[in-house]
This record gives sequence, C-alpha cells and structure tokens, in this order.
Amino acid sequence: MRTMLCAVAAPLVLAAGLMAAVFPDPPTVGAAPATQKKAVAVLAGGCFWGMQGVFEHVKGVTDTEVGYTGGSAHTAHYERIEQGDTGHAESIKITYDPAKISYGQLLKIYFSVAHDPTTLNRQHNDVGTQYRSSIFYSDEDQKKLAEAYIAELNKDNVFGRPVVTAVVPLNGFYRAEDYHQHYLDNNPTQPYIVSMDLPLIEHLKKTYPDWYKH
Repeated sequence: MRTMLCAVAAPLVLAAGLMAAVFPDPPTVGAAPATQKKAVAVLAGGCFWGMQGVFEHVKGVTDTEVGYTGGSAHTAHYERIEQGDTGHAESIKITYDPAKISYGQLLKIYFSVAHDPTTLNRQHNDVGTQYRSSIFYSDEDQKKLAEAYIAELNKDNVFGRPVVTAVVPLNGFYRAEDYHQHYLDNNPTQPYIVSMDLPLIEHLKKTYPDWYKH
C-alpha cells in the first residue's frame, strides 16, 4: 500500500556518487531506428506517479500514460492490485520519438534518476510486488539492450549492490484510472509528491539538463 509515511521519509536520491559524467552510457545499438516516427517503452519502478513525473519532462517523449502490467485484465484495478497478488506492477507507457531520444537513453534515465533498481519489490516505504522494478520489452531488440545494460551496471558495480530489475515480455498494458493520470501535475502539494517525487524531477533537471524539458 502507498503509505503517507513516505511523506516524512527522506527520499532516496540516486545522485549520490552517480553524476551524469560517470554513470555508464547504454549500449550504442538502438531498439528503434532513428527514422521511425514513434516508439513505445513500458517500465515499472515503484509508484507510477513519480515515474510519470520524470518521463513527461524528458525531451523526445511525446506522451506518457500510467497503468498496470504483468497480470490479467480482470485484476487491472487499483484497489485489487494493492492486495499484491495479481502479478501486476504499477507501470508507465512512454511514447517517444527515436530521432530525439533512444530506448537506451530512456533506460539510462530510468536507472539513474527515476527509481532505485536495487530494491526488490519495493520503493521507499511502498512494499509489494506491484512496486517492483521491471522492464517490459516488446521485441527482441529491447530485450537484448536492457539485459546488456543491466549486465554492464552490475559488472561495474555502479550501485554497490546488484540490480534486481526484471526484464520480461510485455503481455498487455492496462490504463490506470483517470485520477492516477498525471497525478503529480494535478496534486503538486500532496505530501507524498513533495517528499518522494518532486526531488526526482529536480534530479533529472540537474543531472541531464540537455534532456530536460519544462
């Protein structure tokens, strides 16, 4: 359950020792050609409010939508998912322009800014498989790139702990309820947003100014 205890907990900012200059770049091969007009990435990394808040501020991202991935359509409802046994993860569908940002660059932001990929089935005080770190790939290129990047991060011991992010096939994305869409934008003073999510956007702005958009 997303608990308001998070409102008083200090957020884990991945910036500690992980500045843009030293965080490894992703593999150079892209998951979508730069000539392609539109591509989609589906990622999970804790509360989807903050994930959406980060990626809607990334240049080259044309649309974001939060939802549920990993379970069935029948259980793709917030109250049911919060029970933690549906197989779903809170996730974000990112539509982007490969001519402006690559899939690998999206993953770099995902790993270095958007969440902590070393905590298993939790982010901060949000605990449960619905808050797991997971990359849902839609083709073999996305799969190979994600697995290669995770292997590189672990080999270099970037976080000091193993990356636990799962790389699994995308078998359906179910749009979350309307009140979850752009929740951060609509509730900027909510305590959870202020303490947990706004610092992530500030981290994006400071760490990757060339990728940040207002």
